[in-house]
Amino acid sequence: MKTSADHPWPADLDEARAIQEHIRAQIIAHDAFGPIRAIAGVDVGYSGDSALAAVVVLAFPSLQTLDYAVARRQITFPYIPGYLSFREAPAVLDALASLRIAPDLLICDGHGLAHPRRCGIAAHLGVLTDLPSIGCAKSLLVGDHDPPPDVRGAWTPLRYRDEIVGAALRTRPGARPVYVSVGHRVSLETAIQFVMACVTRYRLPEPTRAADALASHGRLPR
Repeated sequence: MKTSADHPWPADLDEARAIQEHIRAQIIAHDAFGPIRAIAGVDVGYSGDSALAAVVVLAFPSLQTLDYAVARRQITFPYIPGYLSFREAPAVLDALASLRIAPDLLICDGHGLAHPRRCGIAAHLGVLTDLPSIGCAKSLLVGDHDPPPDVRGAWTPLRYRDEIVGAALRTRPGARPVYVSVGHRVSLETAIQFVMACVTRYRLPEPTRAADALASHGRLPR
């Protein structure tokens, strides 16, 4: 897997914005990937002044657990909405580097292009690792959308500044939508298909559900 040990981390907000603009220019927003046999879910929790990243690799399409890793990093960047990847990505990269089985695709609990500067953590990690990546967030960061029909797999476009930046996706009837967006090397329509292929009986797709449990509770879900 491509690593990014030499990736610059910002000292201030101006540097962070410049890095996001540089990453944004490298994003590939169409399908550009080979066979997908392993999908990793990515999530980050917090403990004091540390970020705890969890990555869980599932076989695709069986969704059986293949591998997982956790990594803890001291937080060096302040909490500023729209810049969370600078707090979280260093720990995620450490966790990815320690995996025994490299994933073919990342699904991140966060946003990709559905971001004020089109560079959420899914896009940031996708470009840094050169892995196909998808943002699948539990809450909205930017944009507006019509409510998707209350049908499994229904979605409506998420629009921000007259641009479609993602989708509000109904993964289960009666459940709140999740917000899917392009990270890197995956089109929006394909991203939605992958997310739905990873949904079982829960609102969240299994890769990020597993990563959330590992980051928050220190164990994989039953």
